[in-house]
Order: sequence, then structure tokens, then C-alpha cells
Amino acid sequence: MDMGLSGKRVLITGASKGIGLACAKAFAAEGANLHIASRDAAKLAEAKAEILKVGKVDVTIHACDLSKPGSAKALAAACGVPDVLVNNAGAIPGGSIETIDEARWRESWELKVFGYINLTREMLTPMMQRKSGVIVNVIGMAGVKPSFDYICGATANAALNAFTKGVGAGSVNHGVRVLGVNPAATRTDRIITLTKARAKTTFGDESRWEELLANMPFGRVAHAEEVADTVVYCASDRASYLSGTMIDIDGGGLYR
Repeated sequence: MDMGLSGKRVLITGASKGIGLACAKAFAAEGANLHIASRDAAKLAEAKAEILKVGKVDVTIHACDLSKPGSAKALAAACGVPDVLVNNAGAIPGGSIETIDEARWRESWELKVFGYINLTREMLTPMMQRKSGVIVNVIGMAGVKPSFDYICGATANAALNAFTKGVGAGSVNHGVRVLGVNPAATRTDRIITLTKARAKTTFGDESRWEELLANMPFGRVAHAEEVADTVVYCASDRASYLSGTMIDIDGGGLYR
């Protein structure tokens, strides 16, 4: 199926690994030209090499820390206004309210919550002036199904779900779609780290982390490529009547 993304300009944050890198590869396969951003310039260079194996597209790297003041504005100035923005950068620690102090809580929200909001702020107005554009927020199922031992992330994700729905409900009046996806546990380095933190809280032993994933739908966690394919679809004209919508990628796990 042709997604109509060939030649489009796509900015993806948190794109050096995991879901972000999988999204970059999926867009490259569709012929989209990419701006990829993350904190680590070396890992971005490695990611660029991997992406170019998938498609002969333009790939520009931007090493930046979107948790820092002014970083979203600087990134927007460096890459211009894309056709598609994928907000994906975020690293919220696992743990309960007892184990995550205020400083750590605020630090993680600067990247995941305010990073998404600030970059959307930079891109949405010019997109609406242009009367075209798509913003896809990669958030997470914890906002829909919160847990005690991932409370910082669950609260952040719930806020971003509301943000996405609210902005997406109004942006359509100016030709712009804003929507999001909520991946459940996905096979990335990050999910292993988070699950180890949960295992430490649950069992007092992080080495037992795989036990917490044993009863997942289909007997496994999601693959990053499955999330990426959904993001690409959401960004394409095939999803042209979707805005203010959240798609839960959880294998039906919400109802188990």
C-alpha cells in the first residue's frame, strides 16, 4: 500500500534507537526524507547509517537535549517546519512515588512532557498557517492503564493523552492533524531497564524482570517495528480523517 509519503519531510525525536529508530526506518522505506534528533551525536550517526540501508533518502542528524530551555526552538530553526513531526523522545524512570523524588520527577518530565509540548508549540502554528501537517505523539499505555510502580510515567502519559486529544480536536480547523499512539511494553533496551525496576519493587530482585512479561498478549511484548508501522499509517493520507485520536497498541492487554 502506497502511503503517499515519498519526498515528505519528517522530524523524529528520540530517533537514535528503539521505537524512534524503527519509525525512521519505516518512513525511509516509504521514501520520506528525515531529520532525526536525540542527545547522542555518535548514536545518531550510527542510526543514520542504518536508515540509509533501508532507503536512499536524505537524513539530517540533530544532536540536542530537548529537556533544556530553548532546545525545541533551536531544533525548529535548524530543520524548519516538516510535513510530519513524531514526538518520541522520553526517558521516565520506573518506581513508586516513594522512590522517585521531586527533582527526578521534574527532570524526566522536562523531556517527555514539556519536550512534546514545546516542540508541538514550535511546529503547530506554522503548520496551521500552511494548512497542512501531521503531528504523531508516541506516548505509552501507562497513561491509560496506570500502575503504582510506574507512577511518574503513568501520570506523564495521561497528561500527554489529554494534550494530544485537545490539540488534535482544534487543529483540524486549520488543516493539521494531531494524534498519538500508546505502545504497551515494546522490546527495546528501555523496556528492559524499566521492567528491571519493576521487578526490584515487586520481587526485590531485578534479575526476575522477565517474569513480569510472561503473561503478555500473544505471549510476547510488542516489536518496535509494529509500533513504527502504526505511526507511519497515522502520518499518511490513509489516516486523513484521524485527529485527536489515540491508538492503543497493546494486543488487547487493557482488557485482560
